[in-house]
Amino acid sequence: MDVSRREFLVISGAAAAGVAVSSLGIDMGPAKAYADEVKLKKVKSAKQSTTICPYCAVGCGLVCSTDKKTGTIINIEGDPDHPINEGSLCAKGAGLYQITANNPSRLQKVLYRAPNSDKWEEKSWDWALAEIAKRVKATRDEYFIAKNKKGQVVNRVEAIAEVGSAAIDNEECWPLQAMMRALGLVYIEHQARI
Repeated sequence: MDVSRREFLVISGAAAAGVAVSSLGIDMGPAKAYADEVKLKKVKSAKQSTTICPYCAVGCGLVCSTDKKTGTIINIEGDPDHPINEGSLCAKGAGLYQITANNPSRLQKVLYRAPNSDKWEEKSWDWALAEIAKRVKATRDEYFIAKNKKGQVVNRVEAIAEVGSAAIDNEECWPLQAMMRALGLVYIEHQARI
């Protein structure tokens, strides 16, 4: 490493300042404990439980505080005891509270917009699931490839792709993958690899 005298002095000065500040003996423990206490004073019947962030495959730990009386979530923050994130969260994890039912802007009903329409219609979940199944079957039937150009049996569908989620665990992922492969899909990907 090629370091000039000036750069060496700047690095040495920064290191010395860091050591000096760290040796002042300021204990942040009580301040942290007080901050946690203040958050939970808003609702005295708060219950804390740990969970995992659903956004990516990292698996950061969260502390979820809920009101014991109403069951509503009142706070979500990083778990300082979790070995992966040690309490820190990315922007998505820090905004996790916004996707809870407490957010008045969160959609909770199926909205459908027909082709060439400019209006959204409210539909039932039964209608939506049946419509998705109908469209998957129609696409599979239309684009199913039984044999390739060489005459080899391939039994595949190249017109449908599946993207997995890091929010599901191995037990949920296995049947999903089995179903996609049974349909003949070859374009199967996972969100954490994209």
